Amino acid sequence: MRKWIAAAMVATMALVAGCSSTDSADDGPVTLTYGVWSQEETMQKLVDAFQAQNPNVKVKLQVNPWTDYWTKLQVGAQGGTAPDAFWMLGDRFQTYASNKQLLPLDDAIKQANIDLAVYPKPLVDLFTLDGKHYGLPKDFDTIGLWYNKQLFDAAGVKHPTADWTWAEVQAAAAKLTNKSAGVYGITAPLNRQEGFYNTIAQAGGSVISSDGKKSGYDDPKTQAGLQYWVDFVRKGHSPTLQQMADTEAVAQFENGKVAMYYGGSFYAQRFHENTALRSKVDVTVLPKGETRATVINGIQNVGYAKSKHPEQLRKFLLFLGGEEAAKIQAATGAVIPAYKDTQQAWVTSMPEFNLKAFLDEIPYGVVYPVSANTAVWNKFEEDSLAPAWEGKQSVPEAAGKLAREMNEALAKE
Repeated sequence: MRKWIAAAMVATMALVAGCSSTDSADDGPVTLTYGVWSQEETMQKLVDAFQAQNPNVKVKLQVNPWTDYWTKLQVGAQGGTAPDAFWMLGDRFQTYASNKQLLPLDDAIKQANIDLAVYPKPLVDLFTLDGKHYGLPKDFDTIGLWYNKQLFDAAGVKHPTADWTWAEVQAAAAKLTNKSAGVYGITAPLNRQEGFYNTIAQAGGSVISSDGKKSGYDDPKTQAGLQYWVDFVRKGHSPTLQQMADTEAVAQFENGKVAMYYGGSFYAQRFHENTALRSKVDVTVLPKGETRATVINGIQNVGYAKSKHPEQLRKFLLFLGGEEAAKIQAATGAVIPAYKDTQQAWVTSMPEFNLKAFLDEIPYGVVYPVSANTAVWNKFEEDSLAPAWEGKQSVPEAAGKLAREMNEALAKE
């Protein structure tokens, strides 16, 4: 997921306590703070562009590594010292919005005549609570099938295409596995965003009901999406859960130890910067199950409800979600901007890869599963599903237990 970005770009700027500036709009220039966990150089370009158009508003960028970012944001949001503007993920959004810690933007969006149709609908839906909007999407990611062309060619297996189904992946994984060479056909980590959330949707199942009140893990279709991954491990076509704990799944793909990897668009830049790997790998859309689906997740720029400068903050947030900001981001190759028709620059920034595949998946993107307190049942997913991956329980047993735990947690929200 996005944690590797934070790890790779450890920030040098600390999150300043008392982030909402005390400047008065009536007395002179206003200072806003903007909290992020990576992409420092690109975000500074956005800040510079905004300040050039709004000389009376100064924006201070505050960058913190992933773990520190969320810890300080939680404390700051509760204590009144959060940054004026900051990044938000879908799986954490409802917690902040439901506690009235985010600045509503509906009036500003309406006054600026912003058409929300310029953003992927699942991404807009992900960041909407009780019909209210609290920001505009910054970027998004879909999941693709990355593959090692060199390993495919050595095994005499044809490269994956957009027409592949689960059956083709399963057959290829068996042929590509070479135990004597220490190579596996695929890596099947216990991974939500890049793994089983996608296959659950492709099998016609669901992680959580549309009203956010009931678990979908007791549905046989949902369990079929889990079984897809468990079978790779049990048949020896994927490293074990322990092996993937010892060496991260994506690292095993980079090291040439696995031939296929379900990975996000956010890995494109990492793989491209790896000059030893760049020419060996490519990507295509996810294979089809009962249907086509990919999870869409992304970052939203939101504002702190207790900001001392809500008017200037709204203006800054609208700029961050606009076309100009999207084009600046696309040119860097760091992320896929959410604004419609600005993504091509991202695609062409790394021509060695078939990055268009990630855009082709937008029409069948599904909302990342969330609720008011996602973190609670995310932990249940990790604990309850592991025995199935380890061969200690059947998928129905593990998923059934998870459904019961999840339903108890959801009943308390």
